[in-house]
Amino acid sequence: MKKNRQAGFATRAIHDGQQPDPLTGAVNVPIYLTSTYVQQGIGEHKGYEYSRVSNPTRDRLEENLASLEGGVAARVFGSGMAAINAIASMLKSGDHVVCGDDLYGGTPRLFNQVLTGFGLDFSYVDTSDAENVERAIRKNTRMVHVETPTNPLMRLSDLPAISQICRRKKVELVVDNTFMSPYFQQPLALGADMVVHSTTKFLNGHSDGLGGVVVCSKPEQAEKLAFLQKAAGAILSPFECWLVLRGVKTLAARMEVHDRNGRAVAEFLAKHKKVRKVFYPGLVDHPQYELAKLQMSGFGAMITFETGSLKNANKMLKKLRVCSLGESLGGVETLISHPATMTHAALGEKGRKAIGITDGMVRISVGIEDLQDILDDLEFGLAAI
Repeated sequence: MKKNRQAGFATRAIHDGQQPDPLTGAVNVPIYLTSTYVQQGIGEHKGYEYSRVSNPTRDRLEENLASLEGGVAARVFGSGMAAINAIASMLKSGDHVVCGDDLYGGTPRLFNQVLTGFGLDFSYVDTSDAENVERAIRKNTRMVHVETPTNPLMRLSDLPAISQICRRKKVELVVDNTFMSPYFQQPLALGADMVVHSTTKFLNGHSDGLGGVVVCSKPEQAEKLAFLQKAAGAILSPFECWLVLRGVKTLAARMEVHDRNGRAVAEFLAKHKKVRKVFYPGLVDHPQYELAKLQMSGFGAMITFETGSLKNANKMLKKLRVCSLGESLGGVETLISHPATMTHAALGEKGRKAIGITDGMVRISVGIEDLQDILDDLEFGLAAI
């Protein structure tokens, strides 16, 4: 590698924070299953005192994820929602947040049913139009929170445009990058101030651990979040950290297959007579296809499609054998879900209708199985409609 050239993404995913253990030479980062650390004397220790505050396995993961997102530091938490809650905990009573109106259902549930009780105020707008964001910003607005693409309608937010608005208004932009992963989208490079992920999804990649991360662009953000890890305690366990470190080693390879299969499945669904509509930024008829090509290096594995009714969706989902019906996404296996009764049930019928989520919508996270097996399974399921 030439001097002054940053290592490539796959190399950093495998090596940054993942250096061999200096004690034994073990290739994999050890799982430090300890709650406390012996001290040599009063105030004399080896950098670690108590595992709620810091843990060597957690430190390695935070180093790795900061590198992948191009941030100055990362802080990991017990779930994606714990990470979002930590970001919101950086605010104070009376602060206002502008949010996308098409977020994962658990996010507005936290905001509306928990955090409003502590004096925070939230407004929801269609962030696919940057002007909506600018109009929603008030004197007491401190943060803009967006997902791009959104869950489940796959709308995109123009991150450079929104970040310019936020800088002008002195508001911080937080981007949930879970759907794309840092492999396909780099929000900090596009002007975001913080990036959040549910590490449960593509970063872990194997559907075997919960977690969340916030990647920071400024040291003061990282300091605040480290304090919140210590004070509130919603940290990621050493074993869960190890699972994510294991997962990110293959992130680049996995995302290439997810993307390749995702594009093919989207094209298949778009041509299928039983499918009313397909929501996928990689289709040329997606209203933000050109934006997707500009700010993402791939289109990913997340697709939503319309079957026409709850009855149709249920008929189809009951027939599937390769695609696994369940909540979550980003695993190596193809996961398929029903937003109205799963991820977005908490919004209620009125809330879902307001943003365009129907009972007939099905969301699929395309896995890395053999493509033909996925297509054959979807064909078998759709034949039941």
